[in-house]
Amino acid sequence: MKLRKGRQKRSSAVEPEVLSSWNPKTSVGKAVKAKEVSNLLDILKSGKPILESEIVDSLLPNLMQETIELSSTQRMTKSGRKAKYRAVVVVGDGQEYLGIGQGKADEVRPAIEAAIKDAKLNIVHIWLGCGSAQCNCTTRHSLPIEVTGKHGGVKITLKPAPRGTGIVANRVVKRVLQLAGIRDIWTKAEGRTKNRFNTSMAVVDALDQLNKIRVKNEFT
Repeated sequence: MKLRKGRQKRSSAVEPEVLSSWNPKTSVGKAVKAKEVSNLLDILKSGKPILESEIVDSLLPNLMQETIELSSTQRMTKSGRKAKYRAVVVVGDGQEYLGIGQGKADEVRPAIEAAIKDAKLNIVHIWLGCGSAQCNCTTRHSLPIEVTGKHGGVKITLKPAPRGTGIVANRVVKRVLQLAGIRDIWTKAEGRTKNRFNTSMAVVDALDQLNKIRVKNEFT
């Protein structure tokens, strides 16, 4: 059974009260807490895993979150039917960072909270730029080159578009790209795009391809 098919309200993904009481357990977390590290990109480039969601909270105070999907399943137990909820959440700062996560729990709120935490632990950096031959303005409104990503049975192609084009995509892809900070892009989706998690992850995989290749400085 699917729940909340309509557009979900975008809200802050950072809880100041949780961050203020944070007691880091990892070396990366301790360095961030001590303000020895102030740039999330430095951590991602180092290859060190982010094991505490508070690291992202501390370095990206403007991080926003939006629920992409909320569904439930039911199973029979000796005491009757028992529901299990699954949430898919996207987080992003609207500038250059994006993450997708999923969570499961017996109640809606814990499922969303688990998905938000998972999204923060899987956050990636997005190289923005202007790779459109029709524009070539060198501002950070699109992508520097065309990229393709896959996840499950979904394949997504993202092609740079000139300023003013907007995000030409289906609803799920558009919401993910907006949180990544992309304003103009052409997209092509193939496969089972009704699966929102696979579709969202395919977008992230496409954007993450830019971290695996060399991009010209004027685009980054």
